[in-house]
Amino acid sequence: MFLELMATIFAGFAGAGVILLIDRASGRRLPRWLAPVAAGGAMLAATISNEYSWYGRTSDALPEAFAVIETVEETAPWRPWTYLAPYTERFVALDAASVRQNTVRPDERLADLFFFGRWSPVRQVEIRVDCARGARALPGDGAGSDVVWQEVGPDDALVTAVCRETVA
Repeated sequence: MFLELMATIFAGFAGAGVILLIDRASGRRLPRWLAPVAAGGAMLAATISNEYSWYGRTSDALPEAFAVIETVEETAPWRPWTYLAPYTERFVALDAASVRQNTVRPDERLADLFFFGRWSPVRQVEIRVDCARGARALPGDGAGSDVVWQEVGPDDALVTAVCRETVA
């Protein structure tokens, strides 16, 4: 976040600097208000660029064993350009290397999911998938509570991704 802030500030100085150079080259014919407007525009452009490029940068930096399962695109009134092109604010990735078979129930597999958010820390969750039923569930809390299964069908992206992985 700090580097993005610095990039935005640098873009503001660069935008104002370009206008000041053009003004000096034109014999000081440009209006005085143009430099701060150019700085603000450059800062806005840098911020928008960072918002839209975050998902690509983050997903490209994932290890080879990770597969993106789902993305969530957002629009917001305070970002009116997102109505034209929504940006990816968060996504879920499966660590394919973590897929393992449940030793008690052979149709079930366990896997690690990672939840990435634009301004959020990464969260890791272990998930259970029943490949025969097309269901998934989060593990119990360890206090003997029952597992709550969600019947999502075999076409669910997560069920498909976990069940196609070979188990070591």
